Amino acid sequence: MKWSTVRDHYPDKWVLVEAIDATSVNNHRIINEMSVMSDFPDSRQAWSEYKKFHLAEPDREFYIFFTGNETIEVIEHPFLGFRGTI
Repeated sequence: MKWSTVRDHYPDKWVLVEAIDATSVNNHRIINEMSVMSDFPDSRQAWSEYKKFHLAEPDREFYIFFTGNETIEVIEHPFLGFRGTI
């Protein structure tokens, strides 16, 4: 689904989505196609469900968005590794 379709089907909801087709451009993740896993009335429930999905399958690309927003933006941050002493 495209973001506009998700917004039409789930108005003013928090949605947990999986990116089906996505690319990276200038440190932004562009999600062309997504699949809605679940919808929620508030963000706490969405985050709780996200954690379950992410722990079970960390290689899949899950996001939480609010459908009241006309656009979505995912900014990529480089992984700098772990800090600490050895």
